[in-house]
Amino acid sequence: MSKKAIILLSGGLDSSTVLAIAKSQGYECYAMTINYHQRHNAELKAASDMASFFGVKDFKIIDLDLSWLKSSALTNKDINIPENPSSGIPVTYVPARNTIMMTLALAWAETINSQDIFIGVNAVDYSGYPDCRPEYIESFQKMANLATKAAIEGNKIKIHTPLIELTKAEIIHEGIKNKVDYKKTVSCYQASENGLACGKCDSCRLRKEGFRSAQVEDPTKYKI
Repeated sequence: MSKKAIILLSGGLDSSTVLAIAKSQGYECYAMTINYHQRHNAELKAASDMASFFGVKDFKIIDLDLSWLKSSALTNKDINIPENPSSGIPVTYVPARNTIMMTLALAWAETINSQDIFIGVNAVDYSGYPDCRPEYIESFQKMANLATKAAIEGNKIKIHTPLIELTKAEIIHEGIKNKVDYKKTVSCYQASENGLACGKCDSCRLRKEGFRSAQVEDPTKYKI
């Protein structure tokens, strides 16, 4: 039997690379995308395209309205997306987002008898979010193995973070090796409905610099 894995898939550069990696490692992939009513919902189509391209076993878009979390620029359209680098944790941080998403992935994993969850967190070229750090992932995995019936019965959960120590350039090279079409991915925090990137937000800057450092032509479609 194939080993099963849940892939948290946003449709961005990192999560699409993670899906490709899991597929290359022989996992039967079950992809989950969260529609948390983010302002950049073009990523939902990108996620669907990636799931289809890599032939996942099942793909779910979970509707979970987090627009009432008014402190984040990703869930509150009245807050401008920063277009210049800032210090500290940026206003694009969504409270507990990765915890919420991984909890849903954990529930699905237990339902389909999977012991593996993949997430595209990165602690090198990233925006400073606290829920992208190795110690956070280790703590969540420990919690998951205390909180689930499957783990208590001996089927331990493993959280896979294959990108966590890679630079954006290294991630891009890994994705190219595994046939990711980055033209189909959407990373921009304020992408248009048809996926055009602003080229100015933190996510766009990291993505641009990644392709530059990787010495790979940037296939991103920009508004300007």
